[in-house]
Amino acid sequence: MEYLILILIGLLAAALGALIGIGGGVIIVPLLIFFGADMGILDRITPQTAVGTSSLVLIVIGFSAMLSYGRSNQLDRKNGTLFLIGIMPGAFIGSYASRLFTADSFNLYFGIFLVFLSTILILRNRIKSITIFQDERYMKPHVDHMGEVHHYGFAPWIAVVSTFIVGFFTGLFGIGGGALMTPLMLIAFRMPASIAIGTSMMMVFFSGLSAASGHVLQGNVDYWYAAFILPAAFMGAKIGVWVNQKFKSDSLVVVLRTVLMLLGIYMILQTIL
Repeated sequence: MEYLILILIGLLAAALGALIGIGGGVIIVPLLIFFGADMGILDRITPQTAVGTSSLVLIVIGFSAMLSYGRSNQLDRKNGTLFLIGIMPGAFIGSYASRLFTADSFNLYFGIFLVFLSTILILRNRIKSITIFQDERYMKPHVDHMGEVHHYGFAPWIAVVSTFIVGFFTGLFGIGGGALMTPLMLIAFRMPASIAIGTSMMMVFFSGLSAASGHVLQGNVDYWYAAFILPAAFMGAKIGVWVNQKFKSDSLVVVLRTVLMLLGIYMILQTIL
């Protein structure tokens, strides 16, 4: 039973994560904790092992999706490399900060984070792009997979500082960075959705590498559970990319943000009550 649950977690999280560029950690972590601490099915799961194992799985999800999006020209490699300067050290530091959590405090803060993230997804298409970060000196044309040309550009220091903060929460909660990077690229950096999602999966891969390194050094990874999640996550990521390129993902975003909101409220109430 537990192995089937792990496989389904990997498939679901990777497919949804690759589909809208969030990575999947926001699904993996709460589900591992739910079936572990709450249900007692995954008996070796603690908040730290949930975060550490999720970080390891996100390497595979990010790698699989990054290759697929790269082949279809949905990845901004230049700006993506700039983002890595901030996100990788931030993720490594955040992975060590996760040790400060108790089971109750993790549930509370992660629940609040999920509600916050769900709210961002609800408002994502209603918030107008911010122009203040755009800088003519760095403005360059970018061609997406449909051949459409987009113009955007921003100062390197803004990219590094903002992605360092994103990276910290990546390592802290084991979420892969995409959950925050995609809205950041869409709203603050004015990148088109097709390129933002692909570039976000590049962030998921490298931030996952950095965060997982910190968690491996701390012994926070359950390799036996990861062995069942990883192959499923690899296939799930490919499914998510295929769906992204064939269909509109708006309806699944609605489902995802609803699930995240409910999970967040559940974790908050569980801690309070």
